[in-house]
Amino acid sequence: MYLNITKENYQTEVVESDKPVLLDFWATWCGPCRMIAPTVEEIAEERSDIKVGKVNVDEQAELAAAFGIVSIPTLVVLKNGKVINQLVGVRPKEDILRML
Repeated sequence: MYLNITKENYQTEVVESDKPVLLDFWATWCGPCRMIAPTVEEIAEERSDIKVGKVNVDEQAELAAAFGIVSIPTLVVLKNGKVINQLVGVRPKEDILRML
C-alpha cells in the first residue's frame, strides 16, 4: 500500500521514516504517470522493507518545488530524509528496483 504524501505529513512519513522511502511525483492529467502507477503500486505491495508515497504535484506544488521537479513522473528515493536516487520518466520495474 502506498501513502498520499502532503506537506503536512512529509516530516513524519518521509523524513522521520525508519525505512527508505520511494516517492512518486505525479499528476492526474499525466499519461506517463498513469502508465507507471501500476508498477509503483506493485512495488508498494511486494516490498515491506520500504515505504512508498505518491505526491500529486498539482495539489502539493510546494513539495514538488522543494525537490526541483520539472518533469513527471519523477521517482525519488530518500533515506534518513536525504535524496539518494532519482529517476525521471516511465521506466521498467527492474530500473525502479535497482534504485532502491
